[in-house]
Parts: sequence; C-alpha cells; structure tokens
Amino acid sequence: MNATPHKRLDDGHHDSDDGVMGLLEHLDELRTRLIKACAAVGLGMVIAFLYAGPLAAFVVTSMKRALPAGIVLVTSKPGEGFAFYFDLALISGIALAAPFVAYQVWRFIAPGLYSSEKRVALPFLAVAVVTSLGGLAFAHYLLFPTTMRFLLGFQLPGVRAMWRMEDTFDLYKNTLLGMVVVFQLPTIVFFLARVRLVSARFLWRHVKHAVLLSFIASALLTASVDPGNQVLTAAPLMGLYLVSIGIAWFVYPKNADADESGPILRLVFTAGVIDQALRAPRRPSAQPWRVVR
Repeated sequence: MNATPHKRLDDGHHDSDDGVMGLLEHLDELRTRLIKACAAVGLGMVIAFLYAGPLAAFVVTSMKRALPAGIVLVTSKPGEGFAFYFDLALISGIALAAPFVAYQVWRFIAPGLYSSEKRVALPFLAVAVVTSLGGLAFAHYLLFPTTMRFLLGFQLPGVRAMWRMEDTFDLYKNTLLGMVVVFQLPTIVFFLARVRLVSARFLWRHVKHAVLLSFIASALLTASVDPGNQVLTAAPLMGLYLVSIGIAWFVYPKNADADESGPILRLVFTAGVIDQALRAPRRPSAQPWRVVR
C-alpha cells in the first residue's frame, strides 16, 4: 500500500507536514490510543471501587425510590452482589475516563484535519462531557422512574412482587448507557458541522423527520404506550435536535461553499479514497515515518 502523507501531532508539540504514515503506522497509532483509553477506564474503575459503598447506596436508594411501597429487591445468586459492584465500577470508570477517552479519539483523528479544524478540540470535549452528564441525569431522574411506573402498572393482583436486583439494575444500567449515547447528538453534529458535512439548513429542513424519530425512540426507550410518557421523553430529544441546529449554525465555517451537494460529494470522495487505499498494493515508503518534534 502506498504511504500516504499524514500529519503526526505529537503530544505537547507542534504539527508539521514532514511526517509520513502508512497503514501499519495508522494501526500502531490506533493501538496506542486504545491502550491509553483502556488504562484510563481501568484507573477510573479502581477509584470507583474505593468509593463502592457510597456509590452502591446511592444507586440502590435511587432504584428503590422509583418502586412503590411493598416491592422488595432480592438477590438469588451467590455472585450477584459482586456482579453489581463490578458493573457499577465499570460504569463509574467509564464516566470518569470519558473526557480522556474523548481526547484520545480526537488525537487519533486530528492529524487528518486542517489546522483550523483542530482548534475545535476543547469545545468538542466540552460538548461531549456536558451532553454525557445531561444524558445520565435525564435517565436517572426522569426516564428510569417513568419506565418503572409503566411496568408496575401490569402488576398482578394478589401477587407479591420480589424483583431480582440483577434484573432491576440491568434495566437501570441500560437506561443510563442508552441515554448517554442518545445525548451525544449535539457532539456529533458539532464535529460534522465543523468539517462541513452537515449544516443548520440541512438539519432544519429535516426537522419533521426528527420529530417522528424522536417519538419512535421515545416509544422504544420507555416501552410505554402512554402518550404522556412518550411526550415527556420525546420533548428532550427534540430539544437536543434543536440545540444541534444552533450548534451547526454557530460552528459551520462562514466561508463555506453554499452548495448543499458539497457534504454528499465529500462523503463520496472520502469513500472512494478509502476504497482505493485498501485496494492499492503495498510498496516500500520512500521516506520512513518519523515523529516531528
């Protein structure tokens, strides 16, 4: 495969045009970033284990608060308690390491961007952190209690409910993780608009489709047929979409070409370049790759 010019931005140093990276160097760079991200998550898990008691009390109290009086949470397997603490530490570790992981993602993709596009690193990380916290808060304080009230509406008469801790926590965990992913919409739009792949005009033109998708996502997330619950969940999703339109309008380069076919053409061109790169035979690089300091 032909070695392709690729800027290498070393930590703490300026960028330059002299570096050359081939496929193996890209893979080595990806491995390095993944190792650092995993190490950060591991360190976050260790910190979470140090505070496992308060974290467990907070989560269990929150789940029991969403249940009506008389509902008992039980454990039915010897390892269920350990699995709960491990999952709790994993979620907490990912939350603590999220800014650093996002930074590693940015460091991997930044060398392929122009210098003007690299200046969005700090805003990109800030938006990612804020939206992640918003997703956690929305799931914890609104979506999970709403889902529990809906499920408890099918409680059988004369039957005492004794819910397994593992199943209840799985529902809680999946709700948190799902909303963190959904709330990344402004972050994704921020990046795509900055590199001129989407625009505020494009998003506004498809707002009616966003309304439909918001209610579909609300029905899937809440598992509820109650219109009130669906509107309660769909409203923040639509709010995220409207915020994303504002972000796209603010960060989209003002000197960009007004032709709306540009994003599509850029996607097609990028796909063609990747396809040709994968098909091209590998030849020795005329200049060994090096880190410019």
